[in-house]
Amino acid sequence: MEKNINFKVNVDENNLRLDVFVNKREKLLSRTRVKNLILREKLKLNDLIIHSPSKKVSTGDKINLQIPEPKEASLKPYDFKLNIAYEDDDLLIIDKPAGIIMHPGAGNYDETIVNALMHYNKDSLSTIGDELRPGIVHRIDKDTSGLIVIAKNNETHENLSHQFSEHTITRVYQLLIWGKLRPSSGQIDTFITRSSKNRQMMEVSSSKGKRAITNYQTIEVFENDKTPTLSLVECRLETGRTHQIRVHMTHMGNSIMGDGKYKKKYKKLKNIDTSLENLIYKLNRQFLHAQTLGFIHPRTNKEMIFNSILPQELENILILLRNTGK
Repeated sequence: MEKNINFKVNVDENNLRLDVFVNKREKLLSRTRVKNLILREKLKLNDLIIHSPSKKVSTGDKINLQIPEPKEASLKPYDFKLNIAYEDDDLLIIDKPAGIIMHPGAGNYDETIVNALMHYNKDSLSTIGDELRPGIVHRIDKDTSGLIVIAKNNETHENLSHQFSEHTITRVYQLLIWGKLRPSSGQIDTFITRSSKNRQMMEVSSSKGKRAITNYQTIEVFENDKTPTLSLVECRLETGRTHQIRVHMTHMGNSIMGDGKYKKKYKKLKNIDTSLENLIYKLNRQFLHAQTLGFIHPRTNKEMIFNSILPQELENILILLRNTGK
């Protein structure tokens, strides 16, 4: 059923952006959802349809927001075995393997996590997002593995989206990069925007795009005459921008092993261990794994933390690195 909400702007709310104002008043509506509703012409300011989420409000303004009835997704179920780490009435935690994308899009409409969810239980997914993304609160890239949370109802979806927008979700990734980070631990704080050269890629910008913050720590450095210099790194995200870790590592001059988009040319070493070289060459994914996911459960209000072990194809590389040169 369609829902109508009316607001009147108070003195202390003067000059706020429209999307910020609505999000402050209706905390369960994420800013992303508010923006989408505005772009779909669902918001009126003083009886005029507004198209810009960034428009500023003034004291006394009257705002009407229409929240349409969610569309039912018409997606083809995909018989794919999901690795479910946790499930209750409100949410699912899935340990996603590399090689499968999150939701239907150009070039792949049938073999995605969403299609697998439709096969698993199509009647128990939130419906407030895009109709091709039921249940999807956040994403990880196709060739990244690890933990994702799926919302089974709209209240859970809105609550988790709010936690993501407030940057209170715990997200820790493990990655293997070329070379060594300088300094070995620290914080990367930049803007990230779409690349002007390739629209499928993102890049660091000094002024435009969205602010992106990555806290990193070097866990282990592999450096001897039989291996290229590589570092095992842990990244803790404060924000969740598209390709954030991949872009930030490339910006530091240390791209992630196996990253086809933001890659560094692999220099052949004369004495490199051949079994290690084979594993590196055959790796058909990036060495990036969403290891830890933590949040406040929307219904119980308890903190939940989930951990995932490195997939075997990544662990095998670390084992060889640790044993080579001994």
